[in-house]
Amino acid sequence: MIILDVDGVLTDGRIVYGSDGTEYKCFDAHDGYGVTRASALGVKFAAISGRSSKVTSLRMKKLGIKDVYQNHMDKVAAYTKLKKKYRLRDEQVCFIGDDEFDMPLLAKVGFGAAPKDAMKKVRDAVHYVAHKKGGRGAVREVIDLILEAQGLV
Repeated sequence: MIILDVDGVLTDGRIVYGSDGTEYKCFDAHDGYGVTRASALGVKFAAISGRSSKVTSLRMKKLGIKDVYQNHMDKVAAYTKLKKKYRLRDEQVCFIGDDEFDMPLLAKVGFGAAPKDAMKKVRDAVHYVAHKKGGRGAVREVIDLILEAQGLV
């Protein structure tokens, strides 16, 4: 299973509000294709975000990610539910995070990764730092790395 943070990982971290209060976020199409391709190969995905956003819900639905935990600053609690639901061991899970509140979960999973522009503390704590930035292909890079390591592509 690959668990994704949203803001700063699937997006570039910017949150734009229109004058009518509508929230906008930018997601990378390459990341999206990476998720759908890996899903077709049997990789499970989940998203855990510290914020709640309708835009996030829409994007996760489009990507076919059903396990979406929003407004979860305690990401380990959501992770514990996922582990139980899918009977996973820590070494079977990758988490991609970018900020300090992601660090407790990054310390638990078998493979912790971060985008190039993650906070320095996070970059120093993970197993892999992507060459690409959050919302700009970092997720696809990590997915491709895992698929290649597993011999799936």
